[in-house]
Amino acid sequence: MTDPQHDLEQQLNDAAQWCLTRGERLTDQRREVLSLLLAAPGSLKAYDILAQIQKQKPNAAPPTVYRALDFLIAVGLIHKLDSMNAFVACRDFSSHLHRHGLMLICDRCNNVVELCDEALAERLTAVAAAAGFTVKPQDIEVKGLCATCREAEEHGA
Repeated sequence: MTDPQHDLEQQLNDAAQWCLTRGERLTDQRREVLSLLLAAPGSLKAYDILAQIQKQKPNAAPPTVYRALDFLIAVGLIHKLDSMNAFVACRDFSSHLHRHGLMLICDRCNNVVELCDEALAERLTAVAAAAGFTVKPQDIEVKGLCATCREAEEHGA
């Protein structure tokens, strides 16, 4: 059985290495924000992150969290879910070379599954090009129910 804390530390170490290869640093503040997002079962809003940090550091301020979030987005370690104004860790940032991430967001539990589907990205780009439109790299958010919530709904929970 794998140790979740060890897995989290490995993900954070991989993220730090990812940053170094780009000439950036995963500072303690950035690491703390990323750690919270990696440990979260779903997405977190900025003020939820701030509240968790303030449990240990009561003087932590919103700009510090927002700067860390902006950095983590810029280097491809997290995604911003515009429809929820929330953030989620990128589970496979090393393959972040894709142009479009597909974010499946459960309406009930807010769990987020990130998929990378190059065929879908190519199709989207082709359809847009046929309409004379150039698509920028972005995440595509799709709302629905995850398997667990769908099953609970079917069984009246």
